[in-house]
Amino acid sequence: MAMPAACLSVEQFTCSICLDVFNNPVSTPCGHSFCQACISAYWDGGRRGGRGGGEGTKVYLCPLCKESFRKRPELHINRTLKEITEQFKWLSSAEVSLHGPEGGGVCEDLNSHSQQQPGLPLSQKPGEMPEGVFTEMMGRFQQLQPPGRPRNSICDASNPQLTPLHNARPCFQALSTDHHDPPPPYSPPRRYTLSGASDFSPSAPLCPAHQRPLEFFCRTDNTCVCSVCMETQEHRGHNVIPAKREWQIRKSQLGISEVELQDLISNKMKKVEEIQTSLREIQAAAEKETGGVVSSFSRLITSVERCQAEVLEVIEMSWRATERKAQSLLKELEEEISELKKRSAALNQLVLCEDYVHFLKTYPTLSTPPPSKDWSGVSVVSELTSGVILRTLNQTMENLSEELRKLPEVCQKYLLDQTVARPNPKVRRVQEYADDITLDPNTSHPRLIISVDGKQVYCGERHQSVPDNPERFDRVVCVLAREGFNSGRHYWEVEVGGKTDWDLGVASWSVNRKGKITVSPAHGYWFLSLRDRTEYAFRTEPSTNLTVNLRPSRIGVYLDYDKGLVSFYDVEAKVLIYTFTDTFSDTLHPFFSPCTNKSGRNEAPLVICPVLE
Repeated sequence: MAMPAACLSVEQFTCSICLDVFNNPVSTPCGHSFCQACISAYWDGGRRGGRGGGEGTKVYLCPLCKESFRKRPELHINRTLKEITEQFKWLSSAEVSLHGPEGGGVCEDLNSHSQQQPGLPLSQKPGEMPEGVFTEMMGRFQQLQPPGRPRNSICDASNPQLTPLHNARPCFQALSTDHHDPPPPYSPPRRYTLSGASDFSPSAPLCPAHQRPLEFFCRTDNTCVCSVCMETQEHRGHNVIPAKREWQIRKSQLGISEVELQDLISNKMKKVEEIQTSLREIQAAAEKETGGVVSSFSRLITSVERCQAEVLEVIEMSWRATERKAQSLLKELEEEISELKKRSAALNQLVLCEDYVHFLKTYPTLSTPPPSKDWSGVSVVSELTSGVILRTLNQTMENLSEELRKLPEVCQKYLLDQTVARPNPKVRRVQEYADDITLDPNTSHPRLIISVDGKQVYCGERHQSVPDNPERFDRVVCVLAREGFNSGRHYWEVEVGGKTDWDLGVASWSVNRKGKITVSPAHGYWFLSLRDRTEYAFRTEPSTNLTVNLRPSRIGVYLDYDKGLVSFYDVEAKVLIYTFTDTFSDTLHPFFSPCTNKSGRNEAPLVICPVLE
């Protein structure tokens, strides 16, 4: 007696966070199971796994049922589930994987370094389970059935109904016989989640062209398709996955969009408070200036009283102008906050939407935060706070009556035409050294695909047939630019968009490019890295972790070869992220790594953009 590994219900061994087979599974008090590392990272992150203020008020949520725990649960490894999962992994190890694991760390391609699976006994075919192991697993497996699943179901046959346990043996025999029949036509593998297999109900929307259920989602065309559509010329060869899986993936991404919206709202609310505080301080300063001016002019004769009125008018004009500017900024901020709150409410409604077709149509519009003004450099300023009028008045009192007549004009010179927004001069200064950068295909890893103009690069699914020349990286998924620098100042900008992982910086031309590479300034690499959307670091030994408040979508890289400086900027926010100082001796080339595509989650390209003066 032997059972094919495919007969096991795969969703029982899948973590809903990483969508992979359990690794050290633990269970929450609400009864759901996750990888120990996944749930710990989810709760440690704080932005998605918990809400609230300090440690005493933080609430921990279950990623599935959203049950909250005020005290972080103590999780222990589920030994029984771990043992069954390990046995399931062992059974599945004989099968050929269609998609290898994505690389991490320094974005290495590990497809060519996979280990060979251990040998099977001579009496056992690949993918089959010994009868003794199967009997023991059935006893334990029944205790792990989720609610709604019959406790005696173990094998999924060719129809959606699960074969009862007492009929399991005929099911296995049916799978192991009829060896002379031709193999069935190819159909995409079924996907599983903790809630069960992705079978569609009879009421699922039908394809208008073929009257088949819209069971799949074409990522290439961003639309739902049926099984017949997949074989047509229109969708053949496209990136197609089960629609419900894409639905669940994008539904989980809504949480990230919601957090980003809340961050935007919070930042703008802080800016409102800052402007209101500045307005109160300016008003208090204006009142103080007015009192000083009145006190000084009260000691003068009638002609001086006329000058007093003119100076007071200048102060009033300055205050009113500042007030108008402040009110305009407050109104604009309140409009943006209102729009963001509407978008947040729409996202909350979309999370509850059960119509995945409507969800997938609406998702692209709502998942991206609406364009908004950059408020980082906006402030309300006025020279009233410096006391310039009163000082000028006291100095002028010592002069002749003729000089008093000119006083209103002098005050007006200091107070009028004050700008509200002041651009950051640092970014404008480095942009003067912009260079035209293009990628060098002779150095690129075989999985990297470079555009014809040499301005874009992304990671493909498999190795390309390219010459194994000495300049080419064969393990680290990266590429150098054609341009090399051994003096002077240089600057370029790269669009990183919504990528989850990337590396940008410079590298020496003489660096090692074959096999496993140590990346650090001591080995000729100076670059900034992003991992898992939020973890920024400069690659030293050990890495220097960085705190980046706003997630940049465009990175500016500045190199001053003679001074030994490498700097990284958030172009849109006009802020410096990090600067590293060193001594350069070799020719330096711009360094780019889009990292592996992580099953479509990091497939966007790195784009070298023209620098706007």
